Amino acid sequence: MLELANVSVRFGGLTAVNDVTLKIASDDVIGLVGSNGAGKTTLFNAISGLVKPTAGSIRFGGRDIVNAPMYQRARLGIGRTFQIPQPMHELTVRENLLVAQRFGTGSVDHKRIDEILDFTSLTAKADRAAASELALTELKALEVAKALSTAPQLLLLDEVLAGLETTGKRRFMGMLRDLHAQFKVGIVMIEHDIETISALCPRVAVLNFGQLIADGTPDAVFRDPAVMKSYTGAAS
Repeated sequence: MLELANVSVRFGGLTAVNDVTLKIASDDVIGLVGSNGAGKTTLFNAISGLVKPTAGSIRFGGRDIVNAPMYQRARLGIGRTFQIPQPMHELTVRENLLVAQRFGTGSVDHKRIDEILDFTSLTAKADRAAASELALTELKALEVAKALSTAPQLLLLDEVLAGLETTGKRRFMGMLRDLHAQFKVGIVMIEHDIETISALCPRVAVLNFGQLIADGTPDAVFRDPAVMKSYTGAAS
């Protein structure tokens, strides 16, 4: 579904993503991990169209999208969330989803919106002001709901669990477990918590200083000496 070939992103003299080659299939659920500054969000930005790679190619569904604007990538089937929730101010929860849906698909499907509201447990808050009347867990759920409204084939989740307390995190993880099966969507999620990634993702990819240093099962990846060194500074 998604193929990255030798993708690099540079900002002046800083190389944020360095020669990354990665293939993601439609049935994948992948955890993307690495220390702060490893290039994870920059890679998401390159995939979704917020930044243009300095080098390399990005293909989605066999189509070269490296020069495609964000709305075209959304309409091809790439959805994403942001680490800091970004509700559209002065709009209700439902209106946030409708705007996202029109941006991502070019049309409105009220039945799907109702399905997404129910799935993300936001039905009771559908007509509330999204920016001022939602708790953090609900704002995180709204980020996922907006992305789902664009009818994605691939969903990029940027630290959707960050900042949640234990109960909210546990509830959110349950939703994420069901998301892949119910919406038939491939998932790549950025997360720092190794236990969470191991519980949710059958496959893990690791970035270190912009380079992909490991890609495999959680057990194999987190036992890899290069990965351990990138996290701890020691080989064991």
